[in-house]
Amino acid sequence: MKYPISVELTQKSSIGEVDFNNLVFGRNISDHMFVADFTDGEWTDCRIVPYGPMPMSPAIMALHYGQAIFEGMKANKHHETGEPLLFRPEMHLDRINRSALRMAMQPIPAEIFMNALSSLLDIDRDWIPQSEGSALYLRPHMFAFDSTLGVKSSDTYRFVIMTSPVGPYYPKPIRLLVADKYVRAFPGGVGFAKAAGNYGATLAPAQQAKNKGFDQILWLDGLEFKYLQECGTMNIMCVIDDTVVTPNLTDTILAGITRDSLIHLMRDQGIKVEERPISIQEVIEANKSGELKEMFGTGTAAVLSNVSEISYKDEIYTLPPVEGRKIGPFIKKVLEDYKKSLQPDKFNWLVPVKNLISTETNK
Repeated sequence: MKYPISVELTQKSSIGEVDFNNLVFGRNISDHMFVADFTDGEWTDCRIVPYGPMPMSPAIMALHYGQAIFEGMKANKHHETGEPLLFRPEMHLDRINRSALRMAMQPIPAEIFMNALSSLLDIDRDWIPQSEGSALYLRPHMFAFDSTLGVKSSDTYRFVIMTSPVGPYYPKPIRLLVADKYVRAFPGGVGFAKAAGNYGATLAPAQQAKNKGFDQILWLDGLEFKYLQECGTMNIMCVIDDTVVTPNLTDTILAGITRDSLIHLMRDQGIKVEERPISIQEVIEANKSGELKEMFGTGTAAVLSNVSEISYKDEIYTLPPVEGRKIGPFIKKVLEDYKKSLQPDKFNWLVPVKNLISTETNK
């Protein structure tokens, strides 16, 4: 094996301190984390260690020049065997490496990525919650590690995976404020990447939206402030008549794995889906005429979150009641059942941990 992983187990688990019936997203971190370093032109020192602080210089380039990227994934348990299941990990690997290349960072080898996930989930499998709407959230991330000042790409990087048991990200339908001043991404930029700076730049507008009573921002394109892009944490979908319409992917929109999965599942169920530009005016007019049946956001953390209201230019538009919606609640359950192997794995999306690359460990 080219990248053997050493393992140091925690001396005291903190799992007993977690209330699995009341999980707050991202608050509890599991016992162990995976760490690897890129130095001298190669990935090295792959290790699983107890979760905790790691020493680093205040001069590391990630803090100064923004070379930092991440992924969001989830693991569930097989409904019968209890075996940990990963959902489409190869797509997450492809996406984090696309982000890495755009940010002039070092791609992560498939063996390291898959082997790290396998080993970490095998060790911390008891942290995977099994209540409705819950999962083990996985956060792979990488950041520049050179301790020197000067604007350039780093020569060294640190790759870390930590995990966290989570419940629903949005436990109730959400209210969206449509952006008409701030912009999330421009063509030619890094909007398609899961770069940390993308999220940092949205925090002030998002806080302003929350101060007004909204849960998130619905971003529009930066050229005309006309076409829907995505939410801060989700891709967006609208049900107009009997068709699900979602913005087609561009370099200003994150290619959501949940988005892609739901499109496949909906088409498999005979639901019509269109990927095309959709303007905010089209949404408003469809809502006024009664043609807009549903709006929901999709993402790994949020899964599928129904939108109850949108606000555009100080006017609030109330959407149809969630209770009467047909597509969103139905396809969300199809996806959640699929992740737990309650649905046949016809797309070969589920990867049992036991089927990943085996690991050499020193325990």
